[in-house]
Amino acid sequence: MSTNLKIQPFYDARTYTLTYVVYDPQTRDAVLIDPVLDYEPHASAMWTESADRAVNFLKEHKLNLHYILETHAHADHLSGAQHVKVHYPKARLAIGARITEVQTIFKQVYNLPESFPTDGSQFDLLLEEGEVLEAGSIKIETIYTPGHTPACSTFHIDDAVFTGDTIFMPDFGTGRCDFPGGSSQAMYDSITNKLYSLPDETRVFVGHDYQPGGRDVAFMTTIAEQKASNVQLPQGRSEKEFVEMRDGRDKTLAAPKLLLQSLQVNIDAGSLPQPEANEKRYLRIPVNVFRPASTPDADLTLEEV
Repeated sequence: MSTNLKIQPFYDARTYTLTYVVYDPQTRDAVLIDPVLDYEPHASAMWTESADRAVNFLKEHKLNLHYILETHAHADHLSGAQHVKVHYPKARLAIGARITEVQTIFKQVYNLPESFPTDGSQFDLLLEEGEVLEAGSIKIETIYTPGHTPACSTFHIDDAVFTGDTIFMPDFGTGRCDFPGGSSQAMYDSITNKLYSLPDETRVFVGHDYQPGGRDVAFMTTIAEQKASNVQLPQGRSEKEFVEMRDGRDKTLAAPKLLLQSLQVNIDAGSLPQPEANEKRYLRIPVNVFRPASTPDADLTLEEV
């Protein structure tokens, strides 16, 4: 395993999302985690500014992109994976193997055609718990961390973990667990029995930062800091306390703004729907599938995922 790895973050302020390029400057091997495709819902307009920032970095540093890694099927932004693959067609798109459960759930939500596969075959590689990928000098271990969705994975690279929506900066807490297939009990186990069992000095790179209190963007902490001061799940909090807190909070949260647009694309490996007879693409928007927040709290971020 390389000890010279560099991590380059990219922050999308529209969706509060962190994308990461992890690379070895000596061998120029690289992986890309959670790229974003820009989408504006009012005009249903898409563009590639966020993904291009990562692509341009890869090109400027003459990096060899081996894998595009998705921590899960995101509910707050469209994946930019397919746009990245246009520039790096040899890069393989990988996600946790439990994505099949999410595909099965949302195939029904969107009433997708019978031909839509729910075996994960849209992705190049389905990752099993504990599987280790080799991207040249970079080794990536997959740790299953369900809770936010059943298919969430954390990627362990060198002395760092990339946690997606499982755990955020200590002053914000954890991901929500009220999406179909989500579970606060599973989230508790993922964090306390898996992430908190890693060495204290392990660096934690989060998938979102909502900048509570208006602070500057932050994206890196440590396991020790999480155990000591995570506002929702410090080490020692009981499962009962966490589940009551997490489930109670989730009942106050509005659905993410891009939930219905993003999931139908992301369960299809970031592929947009095929053009119809008029050569235009259409997203499916089911009505009244998810209830609105009943008692919104002014202190909560409506984009929270």
